[in-house]
Amino acid sequence: MPANFDRRTFGLLTATGTAMAVSASATSYAFAQGDAKPKDEKTGDEKPVEATPKGPVEAAFERDYEAPGFKPSWRKEQLNRTLVQDFIIFAHSDLEMTRKLLEREPALVNASIDWGGGDWETALGGASHMGQREIVDLLLASGARIDLFCATMLGQLDAVKAFLTLQPKLIDAKGPHGFSLHFHAQVGGDAAKETLDYLQSIKTVELRPIPFLKK
Repeated sequence: MPANFDRRTFGLLTATGTAMAVSASATSYAFAQGDAKPKDEKTGDEKPVEATPKGPVEAAFERDYEAPGFKPSWRKEQLNRTLVQDFIIFAHSDLEMTRKLLEREPALVNASIDWGGGDWETALGGASHMGQREIVDLLLASGARIDLFCATMLGQLDAVKAFLTLQPKLIDAKGPHGFSLHFHAQVGGDAAKETLDYLQSIKTVELRPIPFLKK
């Protein structure tokens, strides 16, 4: 089973490798302790440290086209963004908190969040790329919309074949945070081995070790 750890560490490990994760952690600690500050490479002068945003920042936008004729009524309140964020984060590794929040607000099951730059993710997406089968089962039983990435992690070979027969270019599809179908098959373990073999038969890629998977 995948280990439990915070989202930032996971992102650093999978996106850029263990070495960068260690380096980033050490640098963050040094800044926090006041032992080191970034310096200008040319002058050697200390550069101001930019404050970390306290929350999501929506990109600026102004229509340069005619607005749609349909006008949303917005009669119902949207789900709270913090609640959605927490639910999706918990769904990466914490079954009990996922269950607790889902019981509190069932509509969370298909909620999604943009982590920035259009990196959209649902609870099912997070649980799938972490190989969390129990959480995936809970979400599917609660009405989550299964997708190609989840089916791949679960080793649903017939479903994966059907999608790729329908549209062969899906072999290069990317899920949340850019994780590939091959990656999802890897985290699926033995249950997804045949699916991984099938994906490799279509497009062979280098299968790198996944840090959070126990050997």
